[in-house]
Amino acid sequence: MQDAKLLLVDDDPDVLLAARLLLKRHVGAVDIEKNPEKLPFLLNNNRYDAIVLDMNFQRDVSSGREGFAWLDRILDIDPAARVILFTAYGDVEMAVRAIKAGAVDFVLKPWQNDKFLDTIRGAVEGRKDDKDDSDKGGKDKQSAKTAGKHTSIIGSAMRPILETVERVAPTDANVLILGENGTGKDLIARAIHEHSDRKDKPFVSVDVGALTESLFESELFGHVKGAFTDARDDRAGRFEEANGGTIFLDEIGNLTASQQARLLTVLQQRQVTRVGSNKARSVDVRLVCATNADLNQRVEERQFRQDLLYRINTIELHLPPLRERPSDIGLLAEHFLKKYAKQYNRSVSGLSPALLAEMKQYRWPGNVRELQHAVERAVILARPELAQGTLLEPGNFVFRKDSSATASPVNETLQLEDMERQLIQQAMQKHRGSITDVARELGVSRQALYRRLEKFGL
Repeated sequence: MQDAKLLLVDDDPDVLLAARLLLKRHVGAVDIEKNPEKLPFLLNNNRYDAIVLDMNFQRDVSSGREGFAWLDRILDIDPAARVILFTAYGDVEMAVRAIKAGAVDFVLKPWQNDKFLDTIRGAVEGRKDDKDDSDKGGKDKQSAKTAGKHTSIIGSAMRPILETVERVAPTDANVLILGENGTGKDLIARAIHEHSDRKDKPFVSVDVGALTESLFESELFGHVKGAFTDARDDRAGRFEEANGGTIFLDEIGNLTASQQARLLTVLQQRQVTRVGSNKARSVDVRLVCATNADLNQRVEERQFRQDLLYRINTIELHLPPLRERPSDIGLLAEHFLKKYAKQYNRSVSGLSPALLAEMKQYRWPGNVRELQHAVERAVILARPELAQGTLLEPGNFVFRKDSSATASPVNETLQLEDMERQLIQQAMQKHRGSITDVARELGVSRQALYRRLEKFGL
């Protein structure tokens, strides 16, 4: 771990000092921070191999709500972040919630030094494994070159899109990425940034569809101290955090009419005014947006402003669903299989022709995201004692027939997970796939719902 860089976030200076004294002998660099509000700036300007995050700050003492909220924020900024949550008020139920919410581990305070170091080591090595997998050359060299570290953007059907990304990235043209959930819109947005002249500046990702009316302006444009009840300090918004770099507005099709108007004003004037202030601040950002909605239809239905659409869609990229690129299924599945076979120490080495045929027949409504998690589950369930070179067979998946007569690979899980899956499926059917409405009914954030959809391959 000598070349690793860690970030410790806790409002107790004694905890930060003790952890730093322990870790600095084992890792390359340790940054410490008392104020979680500074996390977006730190993450957008540094690369951390692991982040140790306290679950309870000044707003509450023991519930962990702030920790889960900041975990969501971290994973929104960097979905590959390796976050370890720690607290003095944990229990088994909270640990399970932490892992399900996206943390890689959970540590109780006061910690045992050896166990704490092992936990850090596991998180750092997991980050290194992801980087190693991303740095390996793929079968499609052009795709690998353009996609950079995101090697899941592979396949012949993606080549024209990646070629467009190469041409568009060096410019400052606004880009609108269209495609179903799970097609990799966020990866394309990051690829645009990483191949632009702004690559050394921040990349800030915002799920604008998850922002309520009351939080929209504060989150995007910032606020000053005293602007509202919880505004204890001045705080920069996401546009200011992205200054000089790229801001990625995901699910932009879900904005309300008033949110669209406020966003359009900022894009036209290239200035933001923090809530509670009358001072305009200039911002220089590259704008990339994404949605799974048909914005032209929404314009016709007067649900989306035409002038805003013209502002954000200088270049449009349409990502095809996986069912329209069956020739890529095998390539993607093999990529994910190699990754998870190494991660979970399984001997499986490939897909049998029979399994590949069945996978190509399935429509994959969750697209690449669903395929990734289906392969991960199959690898996990493969017996560790399998002979080297074993192929995955159709029997490694349980194909369930649904009302549309398509097969869905699932696996035997704990009853609690079965119930959680069924509850999410019922809510998705009830609200016709609206992520915002489903998250509201289930009482979780959109980010947490997305992770559950990925987990269950929905």
